[in-house]
Amino acid sequence: MDITVQWVRTFWTKESRGGPAATRRNALPAGFPLPDEVPYGSPGASGSFSPPLSSPSSGFAHYVEMAERDGFAPRPMVRNLDEVGLRLRDEGDRLRVLARVEPLCGVPPRRRRPPAVRLLPGQWVRWQLNYRFSSAVGLRDWLYWLDTFNIAYGPRDRDVFLTEPTVLIDERGSLR
Repeated sequence: MDITVQWVRTFWTKESRGGPAATRRNALPAGFPLPDEVPYGSPGASGSFSPPLSSPSSGFAHYVEMAERDGFAPRPMVRNLDEVGLRLRDEGDRLRVLARVEPLCGVPPRRRRPPAVRLLPGQWVRWQLNYRFSSAVGLRDWLYWLDTFNIAYGPRDRDVFLTEPTVLIDERGSLR
């Protein structure tokens, strides 16, 4: 069964914590259209590409990064599934999905986490987690980020993550 993963990561500093900058940041999309093809390495003269994202052999996620330093312009790229903070297990007729919490990120505290989600074919989940991080010696200001994982199980079209998810898990907490 096809498994499609999109990871949207947004970075910001205190400059985008309030007022018009926060309004702009909060209006950023949580999902994007999927590419028709996923580039594999650096394209050669022929512009060759790998199989579609849904190919089980691809092992890639559509990754979109938006950062305050770039004016929150979306920068799409490809990431290996091993780099994505998810545990995915195809159970035959269902897909088990669990988002991992970044190690060394204790803010906000997550004492009780939701259980894994089991998707049926044709369903998809949006899972959101946010973080606050400081340098080890505290020389830099806080860095904040939001991870949004969009995971579809089964056949899908390229605009699937522009629709309402079957399941929404919101683990965003207060970042103060």
